[in-house]
Amino acid sequence: MKKVSTYPLRLPASLKNAVAEISREEGTSMNQFVAMAVAEKVSALKTAEFFAARRSEADIEAGLRLLKRSGGQAPRSDDMLQ
Repeated sequence: MKKVSTYPLRLPASLKNAVAEISREEGTSMNQFVAMAVAEKVSALKTAEFFAARRSEADIEAGLRLLKRSGGQAPRSDDMLQ
């Protein structure tokens, strides 16, 4: 069983009403809607953090050399996007 924690949440009435309407339309509870919204925000922040950390390790000159190199083969006809 997942460990669950409660948190008293205060929302402006207009936001609470919007959440209630959307969750009713989607057939979910307000709790599920808020939990998913928080999960999406955490995911977005963690993704931004991940790429910011990788950016500092990037070797831009090496990447540009790779893009400018010659050679390789053209894609086969069955590899093309249709």
